[in-house]
Amino acid sequence: MKKQDVVRAWGRILQGYAPSLSIEITRECPLRCPGCYAYEPEHLHQIGPLRQLSDFKGQDLVDGILSLVRRHRPLHLSIVGGEPLVRFRELDMLLPQLSEMGVAVQVVTSAVREIPKAWSQIKDLYMVVSVDGLPAEHDVRRKPATYERILKNIAGHSIVVHCTVTNQMAGRAGYLKEFLHFWSERPETRKIWFSLFTPQKGAQGEEILPPSERAEALREMKALRAEFPKLDLPDIMLKGYNLPPQNPEDCIFARTTLNVTADLKSKITPCQFGGDPDCSQCGCVASAGLNGVGDFRLFGLIPLRRIFKASDQIGKINQKLFGATVS
Repeated sequence: MKKQDVVRAWGRILQGYAPSLSIEITRECPLRCPGCYAYEPEHLHQIGPLRQLSDFKGQDLVDGILSLVRRHRPLHLSIVGGEPLVRFRELDMLLPQLSEMGVAVQVVTSAVREIPKAWSQIKDLYMVVSVDGLPAEHDVRRKPATYERILKNIAGHSIVVHCTVTNQMAGRAGYLKEFLHFWSERPETRKIWFSLFTPQKGAQGEEILPPSERAEALREMKALRAEFPKLDLPDIMLKGYNLPPQNPEDCIFARTTLNVTADLKSKITPCQFGGDPDCSQCGCVASAGLNGVGDFRLFGLIPLRRIFKASDQIGKINQKLFGATVS
């Protein structure tokens, strides 16, 4: 995160606003990926499963999202799902308007359908394509969003490749290097992000990384940075992975991001994962980056996390006094 972005974000906190907004734009997704947190029964708590939620289409969806953005005035908007490209016609209307409003937008997609060529010209739009490992594993997990389809649908775009590392990947020697080699050679790849699979508390599953595998995966990623410059993994992010927050209250990302689900009114808490995530095993790329920033010491003395917490308290007071709408 750039220094000016940190300053702007704290300014928004002081005013009582969330600097970042994340919206599950639709309940629909043609994929059935194992371990997908959005479709876990506990994701939305008492609201109910995402697939049974009422959502919006057409102009109602466009107007609803623009209303949320005007109300909360985020610096950054993440559009997630479900699968956002299910609503590509609405996004085609929405994305240019958000760009004109000066909002940086990140669309997180499986690239199951073609990304419109015109989107490559939209200012401050970032396409993040989720890839679950190499073709042999990915194509089974993410069908119909197979490698063949992804490569066809991203042609002509500049994308961020995002891979969530699971125990199956970490347990095979050389797997991450092979993945980096494939995607680093693609002209469409601007950068590559790795997350680590984040389970819910008490969950059991083959995707979950044991502590030893998690530590080894991080050591391997660190060693691979010199060979693969497109791997976006600065030291401050590595520190965030190695020292994850122990609860949502200690997570800067959770506290600065307002997560809204597909009905455009219900909040996802305590963070984008919903449910009851095991923060001690957090592998979220955004959380790792921001928590690493929080541990930076201003003038070598004061942790930025302490300044953030003070700003957060002032922002909440401003919210009560002047009606800023973060809640």
